[in-house]
Amino acid sequence: MSTRTDAPTRREQILREAARLFAERGFHGVGVDEIGAAVGISGPGLYRHFPGKDAMLAELLVGISERLLSGGRLRVEESAADPAVLLAALIDGHIDFALDDRPLITLHDRELDRLRDSDRKLVRQLQRQYVELWVEAVRKVYPTLVEAEARAAVHAVFGLLNSTPHLGRPGALPDRSAMAVLLHRLACGAFAAAADGA
Repeated sequence: MSTRTDAPTRREQILREAARLFAERGFHGVGVDEIGAAVGISGPGLYRHFPGKDAMLAELLVGISERLLSGGRLRVEESAADPAVLLAALIDGHIDFALDDRPLITLHDRELDRLRDSDRKLVRQLQRQYVELWVEAVRKVYPTLVEAEARAAVHAVFGLLNSTPHLGRPGALPDRSAMAVLLHRLACGAFAAAADGA
């Protein structure tokens, strides 16, 4: 989802490697030294960037929730005049996340409960706001859906899109472009099916 073209900062490198390692081996299965080695610095050197693993986990999970919400809001600003275009843009933005940030999906599923209460509540609050952007867009495209049906459809589509970590190794899947097209068609089909049943 990011449009950055410059090289990632050291902090971003640490977060990317921490997400990968946490997703592969679990939060408690990874030490600070291993994260440091993955980015070429000593474990203690990480403490110049983060007070500990808990802070990395919080920044990863709060950060992705903030990115999804801000990206969603930007799409609303850019496409609000055409509900179908907006819904397609929301779908494509979430597909980018699902294909490019697979470790964060795994991390969220497995480790959200490890966050401090305040951070977990913030993640949930950001996620609710993100869902509401989608619910409003879906109801404009499919006005026969009542709010509860639209919300259920949105959560079902998130489940579909966020299943990408379970689809096998990247090399075993269609190329990224073909996978994005397939996921987009499936998401649109899910919303249309929900509306047909309403």
